[in-house]
Amino acid sequence: MRDIKELREEINKIDSDMADLFSRRMDIAKEIAEYKFKHGLAIYDETREQEIIKNNLKLIENEELKPYCLNFFKSVLTESKRYQEFLNSGLKVAYSGIPGAFSHIAATRMHPNATYIGYPDFESAYRACESGEADVCILPIENSFAGDVGLVMDLLFQGELKITQMYDLEVTQNLLVKKGTKLEDIKKVISHPQALSQARDYILKHNFEMEERPNTSLAAKEVAESNDKSLAAIGSEEVAEIFGLEVLARNINSKNNNATRFASLSRIERVPNKETKMGEHFILVYTVKNQAGALAQSLNILGSHGFNMRTLRSRPMKDLMWNYFFFVEIEGNLNSRDGQDVLVELKSVCDRLKVIGTYYDFKNK
Repeated sequence: MRDIKELREEINKIDSDMADLFSRRMDIAKEIAEYKFKHGLAIYDETREQEIIKNNLKLIENEELKPYCLNFFKSVLTESKRYQEFLNSGLKVAYSGIPGAFSHIAATRMHPNATYIGYPDFESAYRACESGEADVCILPIENSFAGDVGLVMDLLFQGELKITQMYDLEVTQNLLVKKGTKLEDIKKVISHPQALSQARDYILKHNFEMEERPNTSLAAKEVAESNDKSLAAIGSEEVAEIFGLEVLARNINSKNNNATRFASLSRIERVPNKETKMGEHFILVYTVKNQAGALAQSLNILGSHGFNMRTLRSRPMKDLMWNYFFFVEIEGNLNSRDGQDVLVELKSVCDRLKVIGTYYDFKNK
């Protein structure tokens, strides 16, 4: 048996080597963070993390040590993410509204520790990213109760930005008032049209007048700065705290399962690994040729290559009356052989075809 002093010296040597390897690993993590920063990609990539852990566990021959190795590498990956999030603080993220708006909340969840820049509406936030004023842009795509956000759909069809992330934010609407206001004092509620729609049953029950505002935060700000106790806003508890408002009634949504899907958009397209299958999605927008069965043909092409369609929506085209474009969200890897074949075949039945993004469907953290 070796002397404990000798064993400790060997441990110290191994720790020194590990410290050097850790520093080298974090230097590479920094380069990865810079790449993600440039491309507007998420810090968290569940597929990649699972791959790392799986491959590293194969290197451990002693089965007894594998659970400890698993915990070790999970810890290393956690610290790597934290470091990348710290480096990510220089990322400029555009959103519609002001601090406390649901778009702002989504932005902080999708890009932690970034610099957040509020814009008055969806289009100005989109154009800021398009012009390079911001690195990424966070916009709502659809609400589980009120449906898709038409203006954003139009921007996706007409513009050049690419979706790189999707995030489902649970939305709870609340009645926000100045402190001391009673329910019987309220005559009018103001908020974003989506929020008013989500709380419509509550509003009608109390015979409140409705008036639209560009977003929930601006509505809350207006109530906070007003001396009119007959005015209330509808929005989140976060925005109530920011503007010093009281939550007079909580969870006034007409439906409890209320969530909004937000997209993170970048000027540079995310390109998935060709072999990745699980969790990958891509989104196409296209118009079909004016001939019988053209739409059905486009959907059959997707199905013939084994792709499952997650959503299909139509939107009227602004420049051509009674013509529509289609927004199709698909499960699968566009960068695979089948994905590339699909694009080639769709061109035979589509007048206009555009890929507006690929993203990994991760669970919200």
